[in-house]
Amino acid sequence: MSIRFTTKARKGMVAATVAAGLALGMAGCGGGDGDKKPDATATASKSSGSDPSAQEGQSDAPLAELRGPNGLVLDITSADRDSGGFVTVNADLRNDGSKTAIISSQLTGNETEIMKNGQSFGGATLVDSKGKKRYYVLRDTDGRPLTTTGLTTIKAGDTKVVFMQFPAPPSTTTEVSFELPTFSVGTIKISG
Repeated sequence: MSIRFTTKARKGMVAATVAAGLALGMAGCGGGDGDKKPDATATASKSSGSDPSAQEGQSDAPLAELRGPNGLVLDITSADRDSGGFVTVNADLRNDGSKTAIISSQLTGNETEIMKNGQSFGGATLVDSKGKKRYYVLRDTDGRPLTTTGLTTIKAGDTKVVFMQFPAPPSTTTEVSFELPTFSVGTIKISG
């Protein structure tokens, strides 16, 4: 079963997560505390001919296109800063290959806390080269990464919508590098 979180629903969930984390006194840069996580099936299939409303007003051109192994391509569609102190990166992961691609467990990263929660995009980072800081995926109070989880394969020609949430760099930082294990590095602009 696939579920697609809209940007509005995702922002509401994250706002509640951030508020809960602040109430517990556990919100900190890179700590990623909150008390809820997006559903492990927070991915959705879509055809390459999806209508523009599915992207909620985003332009057709991605912010960055990152190439990975086995014909996988990650098109970053948005990187939105929220007043709650986080950045949500939305992307389309597509399989341009001729056969089903197995998603590498390397995307989960190498942190034990994140790895014990299964397949995710927990290895993603944002790098602010000017501020000399690296931002890791946020986690809830149970150590679950605030990313799409449970994605293990993509059929040839399919696309999956994915997301990752990070602590926000300072408001003066509008451009960062996006890094995901096994994929090329891309520079993206943060909006908001």
